[in-house]
Amino acid sequence: QVQLVESGGGLVQPGGSLRLSCSASGTFFMINAMGWYRQAPGKQRELVATITSGGTTKYADSVKGRFTISRDNAKNTVYLQMNSLKYEDTAVYYCNADPFAPDGYLEVWGQGTLVTVSS
Repeated sequence: QVQLVESGGGLVQPGGSLRLSCSASGTFFMINAMGWYRQAPGKQRELVATITSGGTTKYADSVKGRFTISRDNAKNTVYLQMNSLKYEDTAVYYCNADPFAPDGYLEVWGQGTLVTVSS
């Protein structure tokens, strides 16, 4: 069993900043990719950013230059620093990881954390 626990969501004004965190716990040997996805009301879940254990990152075009993904491999934790937030960033943000566990590779999702950008 591997669990992802997110924190850091909340209400922020346009132009503001938030930092999301996601920590993995349970039984696994290593985690290659970790990332953030989001789902806005009435829309499909979409990729925000991913990062490999080696530090290679990937961003959605809509967040490039505003969001920064990072991770602490020793803590099995991934972060998402969100700056210059816009109304359209409002969504539930989900953490995702692909740990290598005794049962093999898994895909695990967090429970989601709500980010609301509003004045």
